[in-house]
Amino acid sequence: MTAGGAVVAADVRFGPDGLIPAVVQDADTREVLMVGFMNAEALEATRRTGFTTFFSRTRHALWTKGETSGNRLQVVRLLVDCDADTVLVEARCLGDGVVCHTGTRTCFSRELQ
Repeated sequence: MTAGGAVVAADVRFGPDGLIPAVVQDADTREVLMVGFMNAEALEATRRTGFTTFFSRTRHALWTKGETSGNRLQVVRLLVDCDADTVLVEARCLGDGVVCHTGTRTCFSRELQ
């Protein structure tokens, strides 16, 4: 870590599987939109392009949110938690605002009973 609490990419602590959870939050409303996983390559692509890129654990490949639907997540700010083992992506939704593959704005639309 550098002075002032900033973290450089080399300090991010990926898990033993090479992944780090990435929570995506709407930059304006603070609503949690989704959670994905990033490896070092996905994090770098996110930083370089300004759009969220994840690592698919099922396909074992990178994917950029919205590349087929047009509902992209433009990065406003990237933060890490106190242990540098979780990323928070503050983003703006582009397209029609649908983030979840089920057609809802957020992946967190079902209440656990």
